Amino acid sequence: MNRYCLHVIWPLVPALMLSFSLQAATLLQGVQSGWETLNHNVQQTWQQPDSVDVYVPAITWHNRWTYDEEHIDRYNEHPWGAGGGVSRYDEKGNWHGLYLMAFKDSFNKWEPIGGYGWEATWRPLENQSFHWGVGFTVGATARENWNYFPVPVLLPLGSIGYGALSFQMTYIPGTYNNGNVYFAWLRWAF
Repeated sequence: MNRYCLHVIWPLVPALMLSFSLQAATLLQGVQSGWETLNHNVQQTWQQPDSVDVYVPAITWHNRWTYDEEHIDRYNEHPWGAGGGVSRYDEKGNWHGLYLMAFKDSFNKWEPIGGYGWEATWRPLENQSFHWGVGFTVGATARENWNYFPVPVLLPLGSIGYGALSFQMTYIPGTYNNGNVYFAWLRWAF
């Protein structure tokens, strides 16, 4: 690098370092705020639920565009199992839930999953019993093919429902012959 470049760039280094520090501090504040909101919502859902929920796994579908026939033929797509949880709707009408579920995975082995789910919820019809939502779930799962080592999950969440019954779903992303699974279940709120 020639001297001219050093004379031009060197005075900019403190400004660049300050800018980076401010951006890192802003990011850290955002993460801290998000963690506090999540923690508050989990606590409130646990302490003040509107309902007790029953979960029944319904569908596991391995994306046919990302799997070869050999894998499709040997994978289980009937996730028998059950689960339970508690949930509530907040002042904005959004759904919050805590759940624990166990079901038969792709290898027909038991897979537990538990966590917190949130959905922005809309009631677009005059009949307020019809609702749909989009959000996320965060939690942990464990699988036999991973020696039941707990694995964190952060997945999209969607639902369509009527009254106390909801059909909830997620999509597990992945690579060729791995992941890329649509998983859905029924949730009945009491």
